[in-house]
Amino acid sequence: MKDNLPEKGAIVQRDRETYAIAPHLPGGVVDPDTLIKIGEVAKKYGAAALKATSAQRIAIVGLKEEDLDSVWADLGMKPGAAIGLCVRSVKFCPGTTFCKQAKQDSLGLGLKLDEKYHGMSMPSKLKIGVSGCPNSCAEPAIKDVGLMGTAKGYNLMVGGSAAAVPRLAQVVAKDLSEAEALEAVDKILNFYKNAGTKKRLGKFIEDMGLDEFKKQVGL
Repeated sequence: MKDNLPEKGAIVQRDRETYAIAPHLPGGVVDPDTLIKIGEVAKKYGAAALKATSAQRIAIVGLKEEDLDSVWADLGMKPGAAIGLCVRSVKFCPGTTFCKQAKQDSLGLGLKLDEKYHGMSMPSKLKIGVSGCPNSCAEPAIKDVGLMGTAKGYNLMVGGSAAAVPRLAQVVAKDLSEAEALEAVDKILNFYKNAGTKKRLGKFIEDMGLDEFKKQVGL
């Protein structure tokens, strides 16, 4: 029985014969030529479907194992971190770049976080969400680390998840500038990465206590 092939960025499908891959598309923002290339490669190798994912990627579903290397070569793109103990995704909305509702440049901040942390090893899977306004289209309240834009800056929250045991993130700082938000996220991830735990961030914080967590991180 076949299994996932993390070294090829491939996830085995229900039939236990074919695989899905998801090229990394930071924030789901993609130019027309890249979108056309993904479609052409999927068609060339007989993919069963293209699937827009919750991590703002386009999964190519139903690929044969023997074609995986050629698919990646034709795409010329990096895999999205869809499996493993790492920063799986940084989800962010269009922010002030495109959206009339936005209060902050969530796209700019999200791209910086994605470039620095995407795929970075962690004690457990970890997801980050950045929204440009309280509409929270990037769902920061159910991410391990969430940032929500307001008229005064970013509110930072930690410990959320939408897993088997769902958990709402708790706000640990308000009205942060972009620079302050980047610094705070760096403190959180560095502390968590070196804490010697295997628990997901929300459970880790719950066991430690939020006040103690803030104290040790320096928030």
